[in-house]
Amino acid sequence: MKKILFTGCGGQIGSELLFAFRKEYGNDNIIASDVSPKIKQEILESGPFISLDVTDRQAIANAIDEYKVDAIVHLAGILSAVGEKNPQLAWNVNMNGTVNMFEVAREKGIKRILVPSSIAAFGPDTPHEMTPQRTLLYPTTMYGINKVANELLGSYYNAKYDMDIRGLRYPGIISHKTAPGGGTTDYAVAIYFDAIAKGSYECFLSENTMLPMMYMPDCIKGTFDLFHADKSQLTDATRYNVTAFSVTPKMVADSIKKHIPNFEITYKPDFRQAIADSWTDSMDDHLARQEWGWNPEYDLDKMTEEMLREISLK
Repeated sequence: MKKILFTGCGGQIGSELLFAFRKEYGNDNIIASDVSPKIKQEILESGPFISLDVTDRQAIANAIDEYKVDAIVHLAGILSAVGEKNPQLAWNVNMNGTVNMFEVAREKGIKRILVPSSIAAFGPDTPHEMTPQRTLLYPTTMYGINKVANELLGSYYNAKYDMDIRGLRYPGIISHKTAPGGGTTDYAVAIYFDAIAKGSYECFLSENTMLPMMYMPDCIKGTFDLFHADKSQLTDATRYNVTAFSVTPKMVADSIKKHIPNFEITYKPDFRQAIADSWTDSMDDHLARQEWGWNPEYDLDKMTEEMLREISLK
């Protein structure tokens, strides 16, 4: 691989994952793209950037031709909470955008595409404890429906057209560098910023809502490792469960109180509570550990210490 097209580089994960790829391949070989006009200056200054709408198939083809792209990291998408407010937009971006990416790649002879999935693929009927990788997938959100379809579509293209599409089911991702982007697990980011800025936080989920989470450095490492894994070792390439720890808002608050004893949290559940209740409490990720060496470094308290330190420096 010499040239990699990166979509959704302005998002929470893309804005950090991009730099891991630029460090590995060289700044000029990673073509960053997003439809948002609000892109961090450090992204624009570190290498090539193009404005790209993934629902525009011809624009994708033009970008691939212009930059001689031979692999894709496709992160562009509408997240769960935003998707419920505008499900038609979520369908267009998450489904049509991904179909466009797969089809143009197929036509251009590009094999390797990484398309992350999410715990949103799970639903109320999914076993909530140590959820298996292969299980019942009946999500109740448009975002979740899109993710299940993307997983299956990737598997179809791999079998039908001998492509190399890969994906991993992200849990909630926590980072101190990028503001929340409209996800149901975003409380676990906002709580740290408010702990430093206000000493208090009003949570939109109930105190005992258990969800799997991961700190951004582990997210970057896991994504990077799957992208580079030996294809022959991957038996379920488009939907690997990955997780680091499962927590409730109360557990996160208690971890913060070890450093900020007077921190206060209140709870005011909104429409995102029903979304969170439909998701899993914990995941079985043994296949990712076994097949491509997934192994997270951070637990809750180690992450909390680093989050509070980095946010304080800002």
